[in-house]
Amino acid sequence: MSRPVAIITGAASGIGLALTRHLLSKDWLVVMADINTKLGTTAAAEFSDSVLFMPTDVSIYSQQAKLFSEAFAWGGNRLDFFAANAGIAGTTDFYEPKEELDETGIPKALDLTTLKVDMDAIVQGVWLFKHFARRNKGQKGGKVVITSSMAGLYPMESDPLYTAAKHGLVGFTRATGARFRREGITVNCICPAFVITGLAPEDVLAKFPKQHITPMSTVLKAYDLFLEDPELSGQVVETSLDQVNFQHPPAFTSESNRWLATATKELWE
Repeated sequence: MSRPVAIITGAASGIGLALTRHLLSKDWLVVMADINTKLGTTAAAEFSDSVLFMPTDVSIYSQQAKLFSEAFAWGGNRLDFFAANAGIAGTTDFYEPKEELDETGIPKALDLTTLKVDMDAIVQGVWLFKHFARRNKGQKGGKVVITSSMAGLYPMESDPLYTAAKHGLVGFTRATGARFRREGITVNCICPAFVITGLAPEDVLAKFPKQHITPMSTVLKAYDLFLEDPELSGQVVETSLDQVNFQHPPAFTSESNRWLATATKELWE
């Protein structure tokens, strides 16, 4: 039997690199994708031919499409797992009091790179994964784990665009999970608290209270949870300190809202 194949975006550092090492220890083949070619090449050099590194800007669809196509072929027409992990912190101060103006005195369009990387690219990645998962050699289907954030569960005033994207990923997971489960594809989401990754500047890390840092082992525990249980789909877990806790949608405030959110799917399918 051939070895399982994973794509991990944002794989050159932080959660992505830790997950790469974790899967390799379990005899997976891993396609590492990252925008940082130098870091990715250096990281991949640690490993054997069980790893393929592909420089990828996930916000560019053609690059993601190439990533999935080449990963599928490299793995022997097999793709079992997509860790949609690449992300960036906010690139714009939404509260900027002195906006850059155009020639008419109107603020220029807001830089939405954060949304493109943290939300749009994830959706496009899942769009591509399901195409190849349906064509797997042998058993069809596969697993997706999306990296959201605590900012996907709680408002983060300092970074509203990041918060919007991460909330969107939670909703996307809950909306797609049950539907894809019917064809053997699971979609789940992790919401890490503060973990040491490349998103945190060195000056922030230096003064961050150690008692509020979540160890990488807790995040990996969440991945194992979703990789090992084929029944879990559309689920969201918060990883904080040493805890992995399921976070469920809010309760319906009326039977009408319950119907609108659940029964109306029959009208659209």
